[in-house]
Amino acid sequence: MIRPLSFLAALLALATAAPAFAWWDYGHRTVATIALAEVTPRTRAAIRRLIAQSPVLHTPTCPIRSIEEASVWADCVKPLGDRYSYAYAWHYQNVDICKPFDLKTPCADGNCVSAQIERAARLLKDRSLPTVNRVEAFAFLVHFVGDLHQPLHAGDRHDRGGNDQPANYGIMAGRRNLHTVWDGLLADRAISTPPGGAQGLLSEIPAADRKAVAAGSVADWSRESWQIAHAAYADLLGGDGCGPQPAARPTLTADLIAREIPVLRRQVARGGLRLAQLLDEALDDVTPDPSRLPRKARG
Repeated sequence: MIRPLSFLAALLALATAAPAFAWWDYGHRTVATIALAEVTPRTRAAIRRLIAQSPVLHTPTCPIRSIEEASVWADCVKPLGDRYSYAYAWHYQNVDICKPFDLKTPCADGNCVSAQIERAARLLKDRSLPTVNRVEAFAFLVHFVGDLHQPLHAGDRHDRGGNDQPANYGIMAGRRNLHTVWDGLLADRAISTPPGGAQGLLSEIPAADRKAVAAGSVADWSRESWQIAHAAYADLLGGDGCGPQPAARPTLTADLIAREIPVLRRQVARGGLRLAQLLDEALDDVTPDPSRLPRKARG
């Protein structure tokens, strides 16, 4: 007979052993849902065609049956070991929040999230590539745009993006850090705060402003997330994100949580709008594919 307390302890052990996802699932899926709502009809149709061809990836434990599943595919395949171990460093960039903004150093070899967003966008746009390459690029792009808009993936203090920075989340103490707070606890609360979900977040950005929000370069978005990362450290550590560690384990208080919820909501909405822009640039091509034209229409 299993005792209730023992069973509960086993469940908790399983929960803490589970792999941590950037933005967890809710954040990534919400970014993807916003993007799908904002792309053009031609892009939406192209996305459906790519998703229909996703079995070419041969990752049956990580299927892509929707853009939301595509948004978490890059995390899902991590346990596949050597097949995708080369991509581990593509999910973040260690841009020092205590120095002037610099992408060149952490991205010198291309192994950073901003460089991989640009690479995935190029591959997705290239119709000459094999289907498998373009489907994989689509999945990476959807995921990495979400990652870049999680501020602790865009700036750090030589602490693995806040993974080594202890943090209490309100009254919740224990094995938590600044990264996991922003990835999950704060993200889930922010996205579910009314008006919740993708449509709720999108409703806070007027339609007339969405094009401006989506504008800019990947470097611009990187700088913006890096600045928010600095603010996240400053809030937790008492005003100076680059100062010494406090004597006691720092706490993200209820007041700070309330202040950061709209910041995080805005980041998720920005990620969705910018992903839509990149997908349109790559897929909304009105130029017909010559191979599909009737023979007499070909040049």
